[in-house]
Amino acid sequence: MPLHERIRSDFEGRILGGELAPGDRLPIEQDLMREYGCSRMTVNKALSALVSAGLIDRRKRAGTFVARPRVHSMVLDVPDIAAQVRERGQDYAFAPLKRTVRAPGADEEEVLLAGAGQLVQIDGLHLVEGVPLGIEFRLVSAAAVPEIVGADLATVPPGTWLLQHVPWTEAETRISAVGAMGDEAEWLGVAPGAPCLCVERRTWRGAERITYVRQLFLGDAYDMVARFGPGASGRS
Repeated sequence: MPLHERIRSDFEGRILGGELAPGDRLPIEQDLMREYGCSRMTVNKALSALVSAGLIDRRKRAGTFVARPRVHSMVLDVPDIAAQVRERGQDYAFAPLKRTVRAPGADEEEVLLAGAGQLVQIDGLHLVEGVPLGIEFRLVSAAAVPEIVGADLATVPPGTWLLQHVPWTEAETRISAVGAMGDEAEWLGVAPGAPCLCVERRTWRGAERITYVRQLFLGDAYDMVARFGPGASGRS
């Protein structure tokens, strides 16, 4: 086996085996050159292969780090993030930050969603292998989904619970790029202004509004895919 392939294979095994976790820093190039008794070109070739495989990130003037796991979602679908992560063989958890039943505020979005009833607000963090993947701010119509008021969401995240209990007939998704600010950045463990993918989604059951959710995902940890054309379906 060529030396650059052995270096690549060594680190691939350590990453996939869990010895190196997302965010862990790899040794600097000079240390790798000494450890393997090779040139900088050989080390670069091995690291470039790991970058191409999506296993590491090389950051200018910062170093080389194990990449965060990237989760994929169909744009036109309403994804079950917990199921997607577990399908990858990774541990998933939803860490609740806030849960309350309240009247709608003055915001038109809240008024339309609540209708003649109240709103259930459920905020929390999506964690993969204990590392933040994204933060979620969700409002659910208590009039449309009264069962969620007393639902046990300690082991089943709210998005999964809704998909299991409340069929939806229409969904609207808005995607934008934003910087994490204030509490968002603190909860995600990133510097203020760090790039994030913002997903806002509204769902209906007939004419009845079900939920509004705003999700902020770390820019290097989540992407969305849409496939169009004859025979292609927006829902899996």
